[in-house]
Amino acid sequence: MPDLAEPDRPLPAALLLDMDGTLIDSEPYWMAAEQELIARHGGVWTHEDALGLVGNPLDLSARTLQQAGVRLEVDEIVEFLLSRVAEQVREHVPWRPGAHRLLETARSAGIPCALVTMSYRVLATSLLDAAPSGAFTVAVCGDDVRHGKPDPEPYLRAAELLGVDVRDCVAVEDSPPGIASALASGAATVGVAAIVPVPPRAGLNRLASLEDLDTTMLARVVGGELVDLVASSGH
Repeated sequence: MPDLAEPDRPLPAALLLDMDGTLIDSEPYWMAAEQELIARHGGVWTHEDALGLVGNPLDLSARTLQQAGVRLEVDEIVEFLLSRVAEQVREHVPWRPGAHRLLETARSAGIPCALVTMSYRVLATSLLDAAPSGAFTVAVCGDDVRHGKPDPEPYLRAAELLGVDVRDCVAVEDSPPGIASALASGAATVGVAAIVPVPPRAGLNRLASLEDLDTTMLARVVGGELVDLVASSGH
């Protein structure tokens, strides 16, 4: 059974969750697709280059791949990447440790969840279909917004769709652009490192894993307490 927050510590109005790197370990899928595309066009793509795209809007990543030698239009690059990653996610959803439990805990506690991702809906649907029944109330995808992360629009849109004040929500992210987006929106923001490090910054909570994010922790974070389990662990 999920823990219950203390009565005097209200739970978040909603939980706003990034997808790639946060809920699922899909970044290796993206990196493999980028490498395949670069190789087709005779370019060179390093692991460091791939890390630089983590959390970016897909159109920005596509333009970066063009600069690396891919001779395709932005829309064509985005379609290729999405098709490759969606195919792999449909075959196997690589859930991050604690992700499934967090969704089930939120559902049991009556906390609505929004998926807030820069991946397009064609890919997000694969995760939504694999998630526990009723886990997500809404989803905001990269093709739903004019300004992607690090702009706050995706998180503001999610809160608007849920009918809640974003300042009463907890957002969970893994990448610098996503963290910047969540913080700028006014949501209480939790960073959980995956492929790229999550350095400390003002107003950011840091956890070592989603497994640390139970209802007691959610209540602490949305109540304004700053938690940094990464610093306390020495990592």
